[in-house]
Amino acid sequence: MGWLKRIAAVGASYKAKVLASALFVSGLDLDPDRADEVSAGAYWMLRLFRVHVDRDNKRVTASLFGCCPRTAVWRPGLGATLTAVPLPPSPLPAAPPAVEVPVTAGPEKLRAVIDAAFTELDPRRPRRTRAVVVMKDGHVLAERYAPGIAPSTPLNGWSMAKGVMGALIGILVGSGKLSLDQKGLLTEWNGDSRSRISLEDMLRMRSGLRFSEVYSDPLSDVTRMLFDSTDAAGFAAAQPLADAPGTHWQYSSGTTNILLLVARRAVGEKDYPAWPRRALFEPLGMSSAVFEPDASGTFVGSSFLFATARDWARFGRFLALDGVWEGRRILPEGWVRFMTTPTPQSDGGCYGAHWWLKLSKELGGETPAAARIPGDAFHALGHEGQCLSVIASRGLVVVRLGLSIDITAWDHAAFLASLLESES
Repeated sequence: MGWLKRIAAVGASYKAKVLASALFVSGLDLDPDRADEVSAGAYWMLRLFRVHVDRDNKRVTASLFGCCPRTAVWRPGLGATLTAVPLPPSPLPAAPPAVEVPVTAGPEKLRAVIDAAFTELDPRRPRRTRAVVVMKDGHVLAERYAPGIAPSTPLNGWSMAKGVMGALIGILVGSGKLSLDQKGLLTEWNGDSRSRISLEDMLRMRSGLRFSEVYSDPLSDVTRMLFDSTDAAGFAAAQPLADAPGTHWQYSSGTTNILLLVARRAVGEKDYPAWPRRALFEPLGMSSAVFEPDASGTFVGSSFLFATARDWARFGRFLALDGVWEGRRILPEGWVRFMTTPTPQSDGGCYGAHWWLKLSKELGGETPAAARIPGDAFHALGHEGQCLSVIASRGLVVVRLGLSIDITAWDHAAFLASLLESES
């Protein structure tokens, strides 16, 4: 029965956390009992979990018929956090209210491609596109939003957050607080072979740490780390080595969260809560960005970063400009090149340093359309079909956010190829 309780705990946590973020970070008007986020497709089992929303105190509690209740609590500037105990007050102000501006329609050919992205092709595999922004040379060329979503709506990028983490670590390297060849990253690893893992190994997903990244399994490492642990980084850091550091590539959300703990210790407790905002979001004008921490206070850099589609595009433009914004160099020179240099151990050079260099098979990465995408393209990709693509040679940044519970419903390669053809 122990495994049943663990499944119940993960399910309750998922429903509480996703709903709390959707309601209080994104500000979505949804029915907590019937929202697609926690009831559609593969999430049908979550319909069995009862939920209570305390809108006054911005808390959501879910349980399986009263068993294993889990609560997520919203705090200003920090979003929603799963917790069983009272959390300290947020040291950050809430994100300022967005100023509504007209949606940019764009040229007719481009509009047709974007409109097609919101059309459902297969009722058995809904795409549920929520937002698309196409930016050309720093200007929004065209955009569209689903009903209930606006240019001011922050949406979760899920693993797109890893791309932001790649940049944040670069800022610490540029300031001398960290170095790529640095080892002995955690005191918890002193005296064992994990102390041989370098910062570059972590960024390139070749730490060698054992970690199962299977979202369909409620008891895999990634689901337990995100939804059955109060300390995501600690959970991942406790895993043993499965391979010698630097020898084997394996995509791992646990690796990213360990990097957040390394960064926390490098930055210092006093400055850490405001660090992402001060180091990156404020200089770029990403006023909507909300990075959510776990109950231990460490940001969940693998999965919980919210921003508007326009702000996600703004971040992509920043990287297309080699980490320079409004004449100020924020990333160290050469860091974007480092992030987009293939990791030799990755499959066919598909991965750089916390950025994808090729689209996954599920997103159309092995189709003829993928071959039509310029070779300098790089991507931040997330759960449920979140995509941020940067094609610097064409001056293009493309953001697609959605709720593709079956990720194969969204063919990002075909979408990018169609956009490029409409622009030519």
